[in-house]
Amino acid sequence: MSEVFIVVGAGHCAGQVAASLRQQGFEGELVIIGEEPYIPYQRPPLSKKFLTGELSIERVYLRPMKFYQDNKIELLLGNRVVALHPQQRRIALADGSERRYDKLLLATGSNPKRLHVAGADLPGICYLRTIADVQRIRPYLVGGKNLVVIGGGYIGLEVSAAGVQCGMHVTLLEVADRILNRVTAPPMSDFFTQLHRDCGVDVRCNARVLRFEGRDRVRGVICDGARLDADLVVIGIGILPNIELAQSAGLPCSDGIVVDEYCQTADAHIFAAGDCSNHPNPLLQRRLRLESVQNAVEQGKVAAANLCGKREPYAEIPWFWSDQYDVKLQIVGIAEGYDQVVQRGRMQDHAFSLFYLRKGALIAVDAVNSPREYMACRKLIPQRPRIGPERLANTTIAMHDMV
Repeated sequence: MSEVFIVVGAGHCAGQVAASLRQQGFEGELVIIGEEPYIPYQRPPLSKKFLTGELSIERVYLRPMKFYQDNKIELLLGNRVVALHPQQRRIALADGSERRYDKLLLATGSNPKRLHVAGADLPGICYLRTIADVQRIRPYLVGGKNLVVIGGGYIGLEVSAAGVQCGMHVTLLEVADRILNRVTAPPMSDFFTQLHRDCGVDVRCNARVLRFEGRDRVRGVICDGARLDADLVVIGIGILPNIELAQSAGLPCSDGIVVDEYCQTADAHIFAAGDCSNHPNPLLQRRLRLESVQNAVEQGKVAAANLCGKREPYAEIPWFWSDQYDVKLQIVGIAEGYDQVVQRGRMQDHAFSLFYLRKGALIAVDAVNSPREYMACRKLIPQRPRIGPERLANTTIAMHDMV
C-alpha cells in the first residue's frame, strides 16, 4: 500500500508543499483539503489589483488546475476537517467521511480578528482574507460613496489606496497613535500618513470605534463621539492563527502550532507550516510566527523535504512588501528591538530607506521605491554586519560596497 500524505488547508503554503512533495520525488497518494471552493491562490493581490478588478481570478491562482491533475494531486475543496485523531492517524471531515494518513501537514493559515462592537454584523461591514471576501466588497466600491477603513496596517492602507483608485471618499481609522505602529519606525509611519492624506484619505489616529449604525445595512461609524457616513466598512485589525484543530488533538500551541526547526509538531507524523506555525529561527535567535508569502513558500519547501524523511532545518530572514499608489515598500528582517534608525535618501523623492540597527548591527530595512537597498539587505542582514550610520546614509556609496 502506498503512503498517504494529507495537507490540511489549501492556501499558498499548502499549494507549495504539494508541488514540492512531487519535486522531492514523493510518489504516494497526495491530498489537499480546503474549506474554500478554490484551488490554492495568492492572497496579496486580494487587497490590491484583484480587489479593483485589474486581475482575473485565473491570474491569482498559484498554478492552473491542470498542474494538480498532471501531478495526481487530489483536491478536496469546499470541505473541512473537523477532527484530527493522531493515535489512529485519521481525520474526520465535515461531509461525514474519514481519511487515513501516514503523514499530515497542517497549513490551516489564519483568520481576521473580529471587531466586537454594536452593529458589527450589519451588511456592508467586511473583512478581507479570501476571494469570497473580495466578491462581497466589490459591489460597494463605487465612486462618490463613503469607505471607512478600520486598521492602519498593510491591509488597511492597501484597501484605502484601492478605494481612492475607485473614486471613493475614504476615511482610515487607527486606534493607536500612528499607522504601521507595530512594524515600522515613526518616520515611516509619518511618510505613509502624508502619502495617503495627499491622495485624499482622511487618516485619523487615536480613533476608537464605539459602534456602527444602520438598519438594512451599515450607514455610519460612531468613533469617540464623531459620526462618519459609511456605505462600506472594511476592517483590518490583524489576524489569528487557525490552531483549533491542532489544539483539539492535543498538539502544543502558543501563538500558533508549535513546531521544531524541521516543521515537525510534537507528533512525529504531523507537521505544520505557514501562518499557523510557531517556529524557531536560528538567524533571529528566537521563536516566532510569520504572516507572509515568503514564509509560506520557503517553510512549505522545507516542510515537504522533511515530510519525505530529510532533516532540513528552516532558517530564513523574513521579507515582506506592500504596494500603495505608486509606492512599493519592501522590508527585510524584523525591526523589533532596534535602538537606532538611519535614513538613506530623501522622503520627498519617494525613494528612500530606513535601516534599523541594534547595538550597531544591521537587523532590518524598510525600502521605499529603493530596490538596490532592498536586494543588498537580503544578503547583508543574515550576516548582522556592523556598518557605520554615516556610511549607510551616504548615497554616494553603493550598497554593494557597504562591507
